[in-house]
Amino acid sequence: MNHPLIEALRQREPEFIALRRDLHQHPELGLAETRTAQLIADRLQTWGYTVHRGLATTGVVGSLKRGSGRKRLGLRADMDALPIQEATGRDWTSVHDGVMHACGHDGHSAMLLAAARHLAEAGDFSGTLHLVFQPAEEHPGGARLMIEQGLFEQFPCDAIFAMHNMPGTPAGRLVFREGPAMASSDDVTITVTGTGGHGAMPHLAADPVVAAASIVMALQTVVSRNIDPQQTAIVTVGAFNAGRANNVIPQIATMELSVRSLDPGVRDLLQQRITALVQAQATSFGVSARVDYKRDYPVLVNSVAETNFARQVGLELLGADGVTLQGPAMTGSEDFAVMLEHCPGSYLLIGNGEGEGGCMVHNPGYDFNDDNVAVGAAYWCLLTQRFLRD
Repeated sequence: MNHPLIEALRQREPEFIALRRDLHQHPELGLAETRTAQLIADRLQTWGYTVHRGLATTGVVGSLKRGSGRKRLGLRADMDALPIQEATGRDWTSVHDGVMHACGHDGHSAMLLAAARHLAEAGDFSGTLHLVFQPAEEHPGGARLMIEQGLFEQFPCDAIFAMHNMPGTPAGRLVFREGPAMASSDDVTITVTGTGGHGAMPHLAADPVVAAASIVMALQTVVSRNIDPQQTAIVTVGAFNAGRANNVIPQIATMELSVRSLDPGVRDLLQQRITALVQAQATSFGVSARVDYKRDYPVLVNSVAETNFARQVGLELLGADGVTLQGPAMTGSEDFAVMLEHCPGSYLLIGNGEGEGGCMVHNPGYDFNDDNVAVGAAYWCLLTQRFLRD
């Protein structure tokens, strides 16, 4: 039997499914979520929330205080879409060419808005609730921008939580994990500079293509020979660009790398070894190399106490059969990790479904599973009522 909160949210589900589909039909890229932010702010104000706009350009924070409780709770949903051409064929397909909600942020916002309305009208809690609608999770990282502009100074939180859908997991199933849950993500550009020349006279040139090719192969040994086999590390060369003609040795070759890990120490070691290896390889071929190493999202680490609390709420809502207590770590990245560096909390997953619902995120055929709206909203309501008690 469904929890009464789920039943209550099911009664209003059509309104928020329609809202979710409206957001899906009008996707906006990071830091340009003007329509989305306006829609969210208008509804929060209508329901009695104090609304603040403008953090990280388009961020929205809705606050609601009840009773005499002194605890402060943050719930976060992301709002931005991706630069992908949609291919779902849904009636609510994106009206913007080359932009779509391919990661479910429309659904995350709809779940939190559904919870917001229920909590405003019937929520039994005492304390302060901050609903954080964050822009630019995909790029360039709205969490960091919101924090730099005073998120936790203006809206202090004793804990903060976020939820993301996961295709391939049964719809509505909640997955928790304490400790490192998602990988750090670093972007690396390697520029190899040699001496260009005629392809028929390679001895008069210093070929950056050969050197860069050797670097690609050597980079594979960083994970296999420098990192503890029991640790997770990924070095992916996703782009390799050099030259335009088959009889011309170019002067420059460039590579773009994605580097990921689940441990801060491993992250440091990866940077050290990649940088040293690239320079040594370049020297051995008589060329030079520049390594531009950009640290992007950190490892997402769920704090133990808050994750255990979140688990208990999940068990109360769905029972043991609807919850995974300690799911596997993931090598994708998420900028909610930055919020967790400043405030204890936890990031959980809600299954988006198997089969048709199993299309992976960041895919032109992806769509959020609307069956999750009521379940996800009910979870946020129950978590709020259990956390904000006198």
